[in-house]
Amino acid sequence: MSDFQKYIQRYLDQIPSGNWIGELKTSGDKTAELYSNLTEEQSLFAYAEGKWSLKELLLHLSDTERVFQYRLLAFARGEKAGLPGFDEELYASNSFADKRSLESLLEEYKLVRKSSQILIETMEPSALKNIGTANGNELVAETIGKLIVGHNYHHLNIIEERYLPGLK
Repeated sequence: MSDFQKYIQRYLDQIPSGNWIGELKTSGDKTAELYSNLTEEQSLFAYAEGKWSLKELLLHLSDTERVFQYRLLAFARGEKAGLPGFDEELYASNSFADKRSLESLLEEYKLVRKSSQILIETMEPSALKNIGTANGNELVAETIGKLIVGHNYHHLNIIEERYLPGLK
């Protein structure tokens, strides 16, 4: 297994059931519920120096999901050109998430997730089998959909393990 495959697998392993499309909704609902119970002050919390605030993490989820949506759409539609990677740290440092209201970030997250659900649920199953290249690595479109879910669960686990204990 290549380093890239190991990187991908760590996210796929986060999906708690074989129904990844159902988990798309479940993970979105869990994220929305968790953030709905935070105050503005709590949403600025970072568990360590140099780590993202909860607001930055939420916008990271939206940003990453948008990148994954584009890749999934491009591959499903037969795009042959290689797509670029993205630097999540650069995106986060230029997001200005902490200056936005938690309400606006949560609303954005919910809309991005709804968009993912519509994209995936209306896609022909055969299109999900298409292969494309992103960041120099070949991926199946369906795997990108699963990455949306696994990436979200990965960060939910981090929130529960590292952020929430610091808020109590």
